[in-house]
Amino acid sequence: MSAIAPTITHTSLRAEGFSCPSCVAKIEKQVGRVHGVTAVTVKFASARIEIEHDASTVSVEELIAVVAKAGYSARVAAF
Repeated sequence: MSAIAPTITHTSLRAEGFSCPSCVAKIEKQVGRVHGVTAVTVKFASARIEIEHDASTVSVEELIAVVAKAGYSARVAAF
C-alpha cells in the first residue's frame, strides 16, 4: 500500500484591516486551525500572511475566506 505525500504549497496573501499587533495572533490562530495548513506567519508591518498548506486539502480561496471570517480582507499577493 502506498501513501500519497501531500503537496505543500507556499501562498502569500496581502491583508487589509490590521489595526494592532493582536490582529496577528487572531489571524494566525484562525488560519492555523484549518486542516491542511502546516504553517502560518503574519507580518504586521507589511500586512502579509505567509501560509504553507497542502493544496489538495485547502485552496487559496478557502484560506482567503478564513481570513475574512476572522474579520480581515485578504487577496493573493502580487509578489
